[in-house]
Amino acid sequence: MSVLSTEIKPFQTTAFHNGEFVPVSDDDVRGRWAIFFFYPADFTFVCPTELGDLADHYEELQSLGVEVYSVSTDTHFVHKAWHGSSDTIGKIRYPMLGDPTGTIARNFDNMREAEGVADRGTFLVDPDGVIQLVEITPEGIGRNAAELLRKVKAAIYVRKHPNEVCPAKWEEGAETLAPSLDLVGKI
Repeated sequence: MSVLSTEIKPFQTTAFHNGEFVPVSDDDVRGRWAIFFFYPADFTFVCPTELGDLADHYEELQSLGVEVYSVSTDTHFVHKAWHGSSDTIGKIRYPMLGDPTGTIARNFDNMREAEGVADRGTFLVDPDGVIQLVEITPEGIGRNAAELLRKVKAAIYVRKHPNEVCPAKWEEGAETLAPSLDLVGKI
């Protein structure tokens, strides 16, 4: 069963954020857009390239009212160590959630049980706590934060304009579609 269009499940954890350990729960997510950016493990190879790319887009995501939560099954202590030892990870300003029990990964149906690590998954959650986007890629394929940003903008647009949809490759400011009987067979 897909978690798309389902409400996020309760969780509580500790994050490394702006040099401190802070509590984070599902209650903190409600009321704004949120990206849960799961990755297999700290101190790996593809993961820092993705997290750094996302850090480069964090300010723009924040300007849209979107919070980013990176999540791995490492602890918040390991996140702090990685943040302090890697220039790429050192530029991260979003909360890095520890999920050593795998609770959050399981809540999003994004856990590789045999390995005890999260899949490389991205989940966009709307202000009501409902998952609006799911993307899971294999271990060796990194994600693109610019494409994620485009999808976030589309999701925000569709929420604000419920009678419109965004076609393929839609970019902010481009034409949208208004589904209707008159449009059937004309695209």
